[in-house]
Amino acid sequence: MISMLFNFKGGVKPASHKDESAQAPIRVAPLPSHLVVPLRQSARAVARCVVEPGRVVLKGDVIAVPEGPMCTAVHAPSSGTVRAIAPQPIPHPSGLPAPSIVIEPDGEDRWVERKRFDYRTSTAQQTRDYLRDCGIVGLGGAGFPSHIKLGPGEAGIETLILNGAECEPWITCDDRLMRERADGILAGADIMRHVTGARRVLIGIEDNKPQAIEAMQTAVQSLGNSVMQVIAVPTRYPAGGEKQLIRTLTGIEIPYGKLGTHFGVQCFNVGSAYAVFRAVEHGEPLVSRVLTLSGNMAKPGNFEVLIGTPIRELLPLAGPHADTDRYLMGGPMMGVALQTLDTPVIKGTNCILAGSPALFPPPPPEMPCIRCGACALACPAELQPFELYWFSRAKIFGKAQEYSLFDCIECGCCSYVCPSRIPLVDYFRFAKGEIWAREREKTAADIARERYEQRLAREEREKAEKAAKLAAKTAAGREKAAAALAEVAKPATTPEEDAKKALIAAALERAKAQKEQAHPENTGNLSPEQQAEVAAIEERRAEIREMAKPHLRQDD
Repeated sequence: MISMLFNFKGGVKPASHKDESAQAPIRVAPLPSHLVVPLRQSARAVARCVVEPGRVVLKGDVIAVPEGPMCTAVHAPSSGTVRAIAPQPIPHPSGLPAPSIVIEPDGEDRWVERKRFDYRTSTAQQTRDYLRDCGIVGLGGAGFPSHIKLGPGEAGIETLILNGAECEPWITCDDRLMRERADGILAGADIMRHVTGARRVLIGIEDNKPQAIEAMQTAVQSLGNSVMQVIAVPTRYPAGGEKQLIRTLTGIEIPYGKLGTHFGVQCFNVGSAYAVFRAVEHGEPLVSRVLTLSGNMAKPGNFEVLIGTPIRELLPLAGPHADTDRYLMGGPMMGVALQTLDTPVIKGTNCILAGSPALFPPPPPEMPCIRCGACALACPAELQPFELYWFSRAKIFGKAQEYSLFDCIECGCCSYVCPSRIPLVDYFRFAKGEIWAREREKTAADIARERYEQRLAREEREKAEKAAKLAAKTAAGREKAAAALAEVAKPATTPEEDAKKALIAAALERAKAQKEQAHPENTGNLSPEQQAEVAAIEERRAEIREMAKPHLRQDD
């Protein structure tokens, strides 16, 4: 085990305001009139709906299946009837709606058949697939799929860290969860240790939560588990950031562009560990979570709420004061202002914070940056927020990426200390969104170009094939024509017939020569009349021979 704690750079110490909501036990929120379950789980993950309006579902029924490695299954939070599948408001700074499934509960809250999953006789991959199908994600706010984080990593997992720091002001849901359900959290941690093969488990809790520290230490001692250790860490925001907590507990500094798995360490929220326990030991998918209702409220506290519950129906449980003028989902440092109270609770919702002019005064007007460097000193990621601000504001996103924009954890320390009251995190979120949008457009353009090039190549190939076929056909026609001509020019008779004709022609020539040389006999004592008659006969014979010559040539 470690013998010392390490420090991280930057951070701030705002007023914690934990006592307002941490005193009362967790209460179960009543069933709402309707449930709105978004299909969009993150900027890059959308589940595919598998139900239709009118379908009757039970609590825990799969209503959407994961598409892609960064997605998990979505389940019905309660039994009832699917009323609509349509765009609904979601907790996002843009306030834009997203595809969602609207379920009307029947009031019976009937579960599907549940059974325990035997992870000890299953492979690690089978357990990860089971947790994906149970919809288990990180409950610290980011909502990253747990089955991905439970992967073996490049170097294997040596140390598993449970994050119970809960460093942001006002939020106490993890505090109460550790006080009341420590045994379940440790059971989930042991399951995750079994899957990852980690040799030790470190549980980091800020020292402003003494009751949670005591409860977790008692649970560890009762287990007699020597691989688990509860460690109190100094209270400083954002000590609960993943890289900051890893640095504090292990001394390992995760460099830019790297993950904890590259160094044999992985970090999970205590709520995620409890969700893993419920999924494995009781067969329950993630359909509810504990969240904090606090701020400008008469009865702040922590409530176990079904996923998809409209925030409007939760607020009466804590009694917002009349002067409440706005609501945040999340804490004052990283929370998102709600555009409408019809926004539902999602898996990453850890707090609903009511604000008022007295409690959270309106921010003063933004003033020009004076480049004082206070934001850089407070940045726990050791970035230069003032440079990121200039490039984000000027929409020079390439330079913003060169200054490690995506290493910003959006903790809000820079905005908290800025004397010019510049909402720096808003600029950084805008820049990230624009870069992601451009990457999607570029990806779509690359796919379109690739398809166009493939089409051109296919057309050229087909054209070449047609030309080759035409050339082959033309060559075949020429060969056929040449063969026909050769057949026509070929003699009509056989060599034997030609020899016979030659003999006949030779005989005719000899006969002709003989005739020309022959003289009529008994013509010596002819009278003049007789001689004239013989001459006329010879003349007619000569004419006949001349007339017969063309016919003889044709026969030849």
